[in-house]
Amino acid sequence: MRIQPRQEILDIWRATVRSCWQNGEWHWGGRSGTNSISDAEQLLTLLLPAAKVPALSLDDPDRADDEVIEALSPIGGAIEIPRRLVGVMIDYFTRYTDDTGTPTFSGGSYLTPLDGGPELTDEQRSLDIVDSFAVSVTLALATIGFVKVYRNSTQRRDLLAQLDALNEMASARLTAAMVGLLRSFSTFVFTATDEYGLRLCDMINQDELPRRELVASLREQLRETMASLRSVIIGSGRVTEDLDNSEMLFECGWSWGIIAGAEEVPTTESIGLQREGSAENAPYLYFTVIAMDAIEDLNSERTRLLGLLNEEQQRLSRALLLRWELTRTYWATVATFGNRRRWPIEDIPWRTTDGDRTDYYTLQATSLAVKGLVAGGRGDEELGRIASVLVELAQRARITRRASPDEPALFVHAPGKQVTLNADRSKPIMSWNVNEYSTVLLQRATTVAGLLSNARRRSELLELADEVWDHLLLRRIPDGRHRGLWDHAGGAFPGLATKPDAPSWYLTERVVQGLVSAGQLLWERPFPRANRLATYAQDLIDEAEYLFDRELMRGTFAGEAMQRSMRSIRASLRRAQLVVDERPGTAAALANTLLLLLNDIATGQQKASEGI
Repeated sequence: MRIQPRQEILDIWRATVRSCWQNGEWHWGGRSGTNSISDAEQLLTLLLPAAKVPALSLDDPDRADDEVIEALSPIGGAIEIPRRLVGVMIDYFTRYTDDTGTPTFSGGSYLTPLDGGPELTDEQRSLDIVDSFAVSVTLALATIGFVKVYRNSTQRRDLLAQLDALNEMASARLTAAMVGLLRSFSTFVFTATDEYGLRLCDMINQDELPRRELVASLREQLRETMASLRSVIIGSGRVTEDLDNSEMLFECGWSWGIIAGAEEVPTTESIGLQREGSAENAPYLYFTVIAMDAIEDLNSERTRLLGLLNEEQQRLSRALLLRWELTRTYWATVATFGNRRRWPIEDIPWRTTDGDRTDYYTLQATSLAVKGLVAGGRGDEELGRIASVLVELAQRARITRRASPDEPALFVHAPGKQVTLNADRSKPIMSWNVNEYSTVLLQRATTVAGLLSNARRRSELLELADEVWDHLLLRRIPDGRHRGLWDHAGGAFPGLATKPDAPSWYLTERVVQGLVSAGQLLWERPFPRANRLATYAQDLIDEAEYLFDRELMRGTFAGEAMQRSMRSIRASLRRAQLVVDERPGTAAALANTLLLLLNDIATGQQKASEGI
C-alpha cells in the first residue's frame, strides 16, 4: 500500500491547525458555515485519529509523539495542546446546548431547499437529523475517552473542574444522541404487489423466479428478522401491520430524522426535552449506513475497555444493537439474495423502493452487505465479489478511468447526490447533499482488504485504495490558508467545480476516516497467511534447528565467542518460530540467514579438522 496513513494524517493536522487556529483561538466554520454536524466534523479531524490510532494520541502529554507535537505546534507544546483542546471541546458542547439544557442536533446550513422550491425556514433548519445524532456519538465517545485518560496526567484543580464539566456535557449529548437514534429507526411495511413491493422484487430477482416463489423465498430468509422486529418496543420502528401475511414485505433502517409521532424514550439521564419528530416512517440508505457506523463505535473494543458508557447508556446501547443486527441482517439478505447468476448488489446501480437509483447507493449497500457476510462467516469468495463491485464502481465514477468533460458520471463527485427528505405522508420538504463517493470508496476498499485472507486478492484491493487516494490527492485545496484540506473537485476533473475559498469539513473528516481505516489495517490486521510460503518457511526453520542441534552435539560452540554465537542463533530461531504464522516471509528470511551461518560454521570446523 502506497498510502502512508500516519504521515498523511499529520499533514492534515498541520493544515487543520493552519486553517482553524488563529491568534490563539479556534475558529469554527467551513464552506457551509457552522452547524452541529460541520463543527463536529471539524473537531473530529483532530480527535478521531487521536482516539483510534495509539501512535497519534493526544490525551497523555508524557506519551505524546514528537511529530504529533510538531504538527500541532501552533496550538502549543505537549502540555498546552490537550489543555487548549479541552477548551475547544467545551465550546462545541456549549454551542449546541440550548437555554433549557437540551442538546441540539439540527442540520442547519447542511440542509438545502428543493430544486425550484422556497428558502427553508428557521424551523426547518432546526429539525433534528440523524447525521447529527451519529456524528455526536462518535465525538462524545472520543471526548469521554480523552477526558478519562487526560485526567490522570494533571493535578491542577481548575483543569480537573473543566474536565468534569466537559465529561458531563459529552455524556449528556451522547445519551441524547442515542435516544435520537432510537426515535429515528423505521420499519416500513408494504405488500409485494404495491409499487414499493414491485420495485424491491424487481431489484432482487436476479434469477428470474416467479413472483410468488420469490416473495416466499425472501420471507423465509427474513423469517427470524421479522420475528425479532416484535422486540422493538421503545422509540420508533414498532411493527403494527401483520407481517405474518404471506404478501407482506418490509424495509428497516434509519429515516433522516425523528419519525413523526415517535414516542419519547424513557431515560433516567437528564437530557432535556425530547422534540417532536417530523420525518417519514421509511428508511434512507445514506442515514442507515451513518447510524450503523455510529452504533459500531458504541460497541467497539475501545468503548468497552475504557468503560465509556454508564449504566443507562449501556441499556440504550443494547436497544440500538438490536436494531443494528436487524438492519444488518435485512440489508445483507437483500443485497446478496440468490446466488446462481449474480447478487442484486452486483446489478449496478442499486434501485431503492421509492424509485431512486444511483451508483452511490450501491456503494453504500456494500457496507451493509459486508457486515452481513462477516457475521455469516462467509469467506474470500463472497468478499471477493464485493471487491469486484468496488473496482467497477471506481471505474464508473471515473476514478480509475479517464473522464470526458461534462460526463454525467462526474456529478456524483460535484455537486453530488441530492437526497430528498420527506415529511410524514411522503411530502418532500427539503434536500440533503451527498458528495462523499470517493472517501466512502477508500474506506470500503481498506475495510474489505483487511477481511480477505488471500494475500493476492488483498494486494489487488489495496492497489484500488492507492488509486482512490491518488484521486483524492488531486482534490486537495492547492494553496492559501486552507491548503491541504478538501475539497477541490476541479483538481481531479478540470472544469467540474471552481476552487473553493473555504474547506469542506464534511469531506475532510471523511478523508481522515479513510486514513484511519487504512492505518487500522496496517496496525491491527495480520498479513494473510500464505499456506505454501508458511510451509516452506517452516521447512527451513526445521532444517536450521536440526543443524543447530547437531552442532551442539558435536561441541562446536566451545569458547566464549562461540557461546555468544550460539545464543544469537538460538534467539533468531525462536524469533523465526514465533512469526512463521503471521509473517512467513520474514521467518523464511531469518531461517535462510541461519542456514548460511550454520553452513559457514560447519565448513570452518571441517577445514580445522583437516588442518587447512
